[in-house]
Amino acid sequence: MVADPVPLQLFAELFPDGISRYAVGGLLVGLGAVVIYVGTGIAAGASTFLESTLSYVSEQSRFQRYVGSRDWRVVFTFGIILGAFAFAATVQSGVITTSLYEPGSTGQLYEALGVTLWTTDVQPWRLFLGGVLVGIGTRIGKGCTSGHGVCGVGSASKTSLVGVATFLFVAIVTAQVVAALGVSP
Repeated sequence: MVADPVPLQLFAELFPDGISRYAVGGLLVGLGAVVIYVGTGIAAGASTFLESTLSYVSEQSRFQRYVGSRDWRVVFTFGIILGAFAFAATVQSGVITTSLYEPGSTGQLYEALGVTLWTTDVQPWRLFLGGVLVGIGTRIGKGCTSGHGVCGVGSASKTSLVGVATFLFVAIVTAQVVAALGVSP
């Protein structure tokens, strides 16, 4: 039996570098969500982790909801930050090579204390503004893409299905508008 070339061509256009990097990333995210759920009985959502971390410095009631579980949530939050740093310092800098990633393809490499590091081409004000807008979006959406997208959709939550559809629609429209305006990093 011969595969239909139209779906294969569409697949090749959507994933010109192959699907393996996405599959590996998805498996790792899914595994992390399972480990957190099995270990705590709580769905893994990054906005909740960051909210609980703020309970150390803020007395606002919304940040106090997670005081009982905030210690392990802080470990998770620091794990996200350290994982990103480790990836940038090893794979993105080219110290570790893998067919899943081309070193230095999305930013600039530089040397610091004998170690090759990576930095993004995106301007700091854009990173800050993007972070603020994502924070506002997680409040309005009552959660983030990891909570709704990974855990909520995985458990067939109607709220999460609607939320993810909304996230995707807004992201696609925003990307198209930004591209049409010619905005670059």
